[in-house]
Amino acid sequence: MKRKSMDILGGSIADKLLIFALPLAFTGMLQQLFNAADVAVVGRFVGKDAMAAVGSNGPVIGLLVNGFMGLALGANVVISRFTGQQNDEGVSRCVHTSVLFSLLGGVALTLIGEAFAPAILRATSVPADVLPMATAYLRVYLVGLPVIFLYNFESAIFRSQGDTRTPLLCLVASGLINVALNLVFVCGAGMAAEGVALATVISNLASSALLFAALCRRDDRVRIEPRKIRIHKDSLSKIFVIGLPAGLQSMVFSLSNICVQSAVNSLGTDVMAASSAAFNIEILAYYLVNSFGQACTTFVGQNYGAGNIKRCRRVVRISLALDVGITLAVSLVILPFGRPLLSVFNRDAAIAAIGMVRLRFILAAEAVNAVMEIMSGAMRGYGSSLTPALITFAGVCGIRVAWVYTVFRAAPRFDALMLVYPVSWVVTAVALVIAYAVYMHKMVDREPVKL
Repeated sequence: MKRKSMDILGGSIADKLLIFALPLAFTGMLQQLFNAADVAVVGRFVGKDAMAAVGSNGPVIGLLVNGFMGLALGANVVISRFTGQQNDEGVSRCVHTSVLFSLLGGVALTLIGEAFAPAILRATSVPADVLPMATAYLRVYLVGLPVIFLYNFESAIFRSQGDTRTPLLCLVASGLINVALNLVFVCGAGMAAEGVALATVISNLASSALLFAALCRRDDRVRIEPRKIRIHKDSLSKIFVIGLPAGLQSMVFSLSNICVQSAVNSLGTDVMAASSAAFNIEILAYYLVNSFGQACTTFVGQNYGAGNIKRCRRVVRISLALDVGITLAVSLVILPFGRPLLSVFNRDAAIAAIGMVRLRFILAAEAVNAVMEIMSGAMRGYGSSLTPALITFAGVCGIRVAWVYTVFRAAPRFDALMLVYPVSWVVTAVALVIAYAVYMHKMVDREPVKL
């Protein structure tokens, strides 16, 4: 815990981006693999109805979690900027504010979610035969929101200092707990979807507790001292300025995915199960995409705080090259193994065939998504979070919702529905590249904004 944070302000860039991004990507991948274990366990030991019940909750949970993940990203940016300015007091106030805010926010969303859980799932067209099990899963999962949010904010604190290894190690420990408890609750206790949800809650409690202990033991500016935990209004407002648009941007993806999931649900249980299985595979590539976007945000944030605009520009160029190149390579590796991977979740050949449709559409265009992440991440690092959020709202949410009610309604097939992903990504990526170019043109001779 006493090892030094990464020097983001000087030296080489590419190797540090890799050192930062790869553990972050592995963290997301492991998290998803453990989530995939939920689907695989119920798919194998309960049945495809339980598998569909767990999968149908994905977009709803994403909507709840992603909004707070955006706010956690805001904390990352603010702490990174304070770090670049050598403002230790500002860092400390933001760290302690983040911890308490994550817990309070989690409790609030738990109460709201529990009150409206059945209505939310009915709104996404979850079939009647799956609805009771899907509701049971969601209700248990919602109880764990406070510790899930705490883990995300704690991870953001570590990322702001260039440390993505510690959250990864904590996740490995909690993930093993998750897998073991899945088997205990489902195979041993005879539980269904609610069993894997309970395992997820307990494992997230473990990961957030481990990170909290690690932060309490650090000997630098981000150390947590329990007596200092309180909400500092100035720190919270700074987090909201950057984090709220980022959270809304993440929620836009989730809202559009809920709309798409509703269309998927209308195609029947087999399509629901296949889409759920394919999502748990394709998301592995996305975590690589997202990790470099977050790395770009952190590196730009610290260097912009230090006033080094030239280095910020280099960070963006190198991040983009690494993200696109690695994403293309990983997508090409995953695709040939799509059917064997899908069979891990369910051995039904029809489900594997449907799942491959989704994998081909998503993975073929994932590199375009990388461009979106880097452009958004760079602008957030500079402190401009609203522009990418608005562009994403129009380009992603607008196109996907319109697509479901026009193209899909005219041709209600799974392949017609999946085409919306590459189309919305291309349009949004082009718009973000233009917005970034305009922003950087205005950046000439501009003084870095002090927090």
